[in-house]
Amino acid sequence: MNTKKTKEKIMEVLEKIRPFLNNDGGDVEFVKFSDGICYVKLKGACAGCVFADMTIQNTIEEILISEVPEVIKVINTKET
Repeated sequence: MNTKKTKEKIMEVLEKIRPFLNNDGGDVEFVKFSDGICYVKLKGACAGCVFADMTIQNTIEEILISEVPEVIKVINTKET
């Protein structure tokens, strides 16, 4: 799968996750995909939440890895 298709699939999966984050006043933004790593930015209430790392690892990363085989890790970044 090419990088453009991978990015599209990542965006689709993030759209499925987004409503759950929105319910808690947060959001997730796709930053980039490079070498199997998906970089995202947690926003809103999720950005400063003490459970942010858990949200990344136990929710976003787990779902992305299971639905997008090219993704091997998800990193929360402060990039804009």
